[in-house]
Amino acid sequence: MKITFLEEAQKELDQAIEYYDFQSPNLGQQFLQEVLSALDRIASFPQAWHALSDNTRRCQTVRFPYGLIYSELKNEILIISVSHLHREPNHWEHF
Repeated sequence: MKITFLEEAQKELDQAIEYYDFQSPNLGQQFLQEVLSALDRIASFPQAWHALSDNTRRCQTVRFPYGLIYSELKNEILIISVSHLHREPNHWEHF
C-alpha cells in the first residue's frame, strides 16, 4: 500500500531526526529506522492501531515517544502527523 506524508508531517519527521542527531551521533538514524518499522506495521495492518476518530488512527513507535497519526484512504495511507506524545496531544487536528 502506498504511504504519503502531509507536508507538515514530513517537516515534523525531519525536525525530529535533526533533534535526535543533535543529541547523539546516529540517534536520528535510529529514530528514522523506528519510524520506518512503524510504517511497515501500518501498511501491513492499517486497522490494527488505536483509533483517534472515525478517520484517524495512531501507531506508536517502540523506543521513542512518537506516534504516527494517519488515515487509511482507498489505496493509500496518509500520514497526517509524526507526533511527539509528550507535547500537545491534539496539535495535528488543525492540519
